[in-house]
Amino acid sequence: MSNNDPISTIDFSLYPAHLQRCLSRLEQALEAQRLDRLLIHSGEPALCFLDDRYSPYVVNPQYAWWTPHHAPHCGLLLEPGRQPVLYNYQPVDYWHAAPPRPESWWADHFELRDVTDPNDWLDDLTDQSGLAVIGDAPVLAQKFPNAALNPGALLHQLHVARTVKTPWEQGCLAAANHRAVRGHLAVAEAFVPGTSEFELQLAYLRATGHSDNGTPYSNIIALNEHAAVLHFTELSRSVPLELRSLVIDAGAEVFGYASDITRTYTTQQAGPFADLIKGVDGLQTELAGAVRAGVDYRDLHLQAHQLVAALLQAQGIVDMEPEAQLEAGLSSAFLPHGLGHYLGLQVHDVAGLVDDDGEPIPRPDGHPYLRLTRHLEAGNVLTIEPGVYFIEQLLAPLRSGPYSQHINWSLIDSLKPYGGIRIEDDVLVTDDQPRNLSREAFAAAA
Repeated sequence: MSNNDPISTIDFSLYPAHLQRCLSRLEQALEAQRLDRLLIHSGEPALCFLDDRYSPYVVNPQYAWWTPHHAPHCGLLLEPGRQPVLYNYQPVDYWHAAPPRPESWWADHFELRDVTDPNDWLDDLTDQSGLAVIGDAPVLAQKFPNAALNPGALLHQLHVARTVKTPWEQGCLAAANHRAVRGHLAVAEAFVPGTSEFELQLAYLRATGHSDNGTPYSNIIALNEHAAVLHFTELSRSVPLELRSLVIDAGAEVFGYASDITRTYTTQQAGPFADLIKGVDGLQTELAGAVRAGVDYRDLHLQAHQLVAALLQAQGIVDMEPEAQLEAGLSSAFLPHGLGHYLGLQVHDVAGLVDDDGEPIPRPDGHPYLRLTRHLEAGNVLTIEPGVYFIEQLLAPLRSGPYSQHINWSLIDSLKPYGGIRIEDDVLVTDDQPRNLSREAFAAAA
């Protein structure tokens, strides 16, 4: 590894303690559910309909929590008090390359059993009493008729355990931010007239070393009006006649852990849209700094709307006090999505909307898209991603609504060609000052 490789920032000595915590949480979960053992299948690629091609393989995230070994057709057999067993699929195949051999820094903690058939090794588990099985491979239902297949209560306990990241996981998430920042900086540099969204995507992939299927989610690279489409992933190959703005929402992956970062740029040196970017960046920094253990994330989300409403008033877009805007629901027309979500092995990580007992924690009234409603704990990693957008589908009802006279429509119409703004960082919760993994990575790359 080169010195500037993001993985070089990881302390590999932290992995054994991570594995031990996983084993401890599993033992508690199994005991609570009166189960003895757990088999986790890594997953398998699915054939495309009426074709002989496979969809891109995505590892079972429950499998990935234990090991950076993300090959298909593998399994983990986990039993408290015993060394974990990893069934390592090594096909005898001249059509495709076999997965690389496991590295000793993590593999030495497992009993490795090489298997050459993707399904026959499952027959080794003849005793299915007290056995739980997690996975979505169709063969599991056939092979384990007497086991507990994907038991909801056990899955919930493991999901809750995953919300608090170990130091090993925190290191992986920090490294994923460093990797993504390389791509963000490359795209910012390539954001010049004559460049298409597709070309910016290629610049991102080159800088991060990812394949198109290797990023943790489909990158959002949106020029001009496209930035008003929250999940714009079409990546036009045509070049805009006039280049005005760019929203890049793109992440990277390290040992299965994802980053999720967004930045907004404009060619406007000064003016209303440039001022809005500065305003959103400022309120995003304020919100990220307010992240603490014990905070109700719903309160942060509502604080984001308060700050966005104040920005809309300060910029002359809405002539109403922030409290009145929130009461009228106006801020949601400009910020229609949630403030953020848990982040980890999945970009929208698990257990964000339920309590420790599995009961739903309701979203605030009028905010149906918030993905995180829990009180924060030290060790959580989450995103903070406020925005201001000019989306005609959401603005149209306001044009003829009772508050229309309080909205500066001529200014909005001049801003619509820029699409919108989103600023997003990945933040680690602590008992004291939060750790902004994304800002750290940008500072280190400066």
